[in-house]
Amino acid sequence: MIGKLTGRLDYRALDHVLIDVGGVGYIVYCSDRTMAALPGVGEAISIYTDMVVREDLMQLYGFLSLVEKEWHRLLCSVQGVGAKVSLAILSALGPDGVSRAIALGDWGAVKAAKGVGPKTAQRIVLDLKDKAPSVMAMGGTITEAMDGPELEVVEPAEPVPMPKRAVKQSSGSAAASAGALSALSNLGYGPSDAASAVAEAAVSLPDAGEADLIRAALKLLAPKG
Repeated sequence: MIGKLTGRLDYRALDHVLIDVGGVGYIVYCSDRTMAALPGVGEAISIYTDMVVREDLMQLYGFLSLVEKEWHRLLCSVQGVGAKVSLAILSALGPDGVSRAIALGDWGAVKAAKGVGPKTAQRIVLDLKDKAPSVMAMGGTITEAMDGPELEVVEPAEPVPMPKRAVKQSSGSAAASAGALSALSNLGYGPSDAASAVAEAAVSLPDAGEADLIRAALKLLAPKG
């Protein structure tokens, strides 16, 4: 299983790229948001990947964060959701947006993605709501992919420097949410309650740091009345 590719970007299409890794070209399909964050043709690239192998198909899908990759894996585990629908959801919401929508039970946000009907959106939220806390707690970004021991690494013949444009994808909001979720868990709050509070706080304070998210989430978790 190929878990990450590091090489040079040889070609860009609307929904996929061709990455040269030591003379071997890999076609990798990505969400619209990931495509927009990737470097230009001829530049260095490092990207997490998920490989789908079937009797009639073998495809790679690429992600710039572990959170995005994990949501793709979980979305594809839902009945009626394939890789195309998963990428449409990630294109519409981004990994942080998917985390918030699932944690808050906001199936309407999921339904906004192309090709997702109300029944499918509701099934996604119902099936994955309990998974949101663990995914939100993940802080992996593509800058950390260079050292990830749990991933199978396919390296080029010579080391390639990281592209600046790809590094920008590592979202501070994801790290802040993960830190806030960890802090609330340490305070004894249940994973689902903590995830919902952090997600709601992140919606109202999109640029907040970890400390501000913790304070906002604690207010939401405080007993009413």
